[in-house]
Amino acid sequence: MKQYFTLLFLVITHLAFGQSNAEKDAPSDNPNYDKTLANKCGGDEYGMKGYFLVILKTGANTTTDTAFISKSFEGHMNNIYRLVAENKLVVAGPLGKNKNSYRGIFILNNLNSIEEANAMMQTDPAIKSGILNYDIYSWYGSAALPEYLPFSDKIWKTKH
Repeated sequence: MKQYFTLLFLVITHLAFGQSNAEKDAPSDNPNYDKTLANKCGGDEYGMKGYFLVILKTGANTTTDTAFISKSFEGHMNNIYRLVAENKLVVAGPLGKNKNSYRGIFILNNLNSIEEANAMMQTDPAIKSGILNYDIYSWYGSAALPEYLPFSDKIWKTKH
């Protein structure tokens, strides 16, 4: 009877607290699995993690003042470079002309909440001025996504 209760306790403990350390360190189904890289990227067991996807769109400010527009977009680009340097932005780029007035995307990294993402978007001069607006969505993607940034910095010839 004592053995039965010991076994029952072990089963309940396993169910309550998950896998043992030995099981967590079990071989991977993936023959290419790189534990060091996986730990560096900080993803889950599927190699994924949460980000915030920002869709930039035309804002309410329809000014035709070219100097103002130019200064706003210069600040927009400087803000992008700053966010990349702070490891908060891993993807940015314009979209082609479309019927939805979508202008570009950002994928934000290392943020804890949508409120934090909204606050970060307010640091962009083109958004603050109303030339751009945005929508934010939670997005689940590859934890390795930021790993492309060092290579990206080696292939451009002219800064935007």
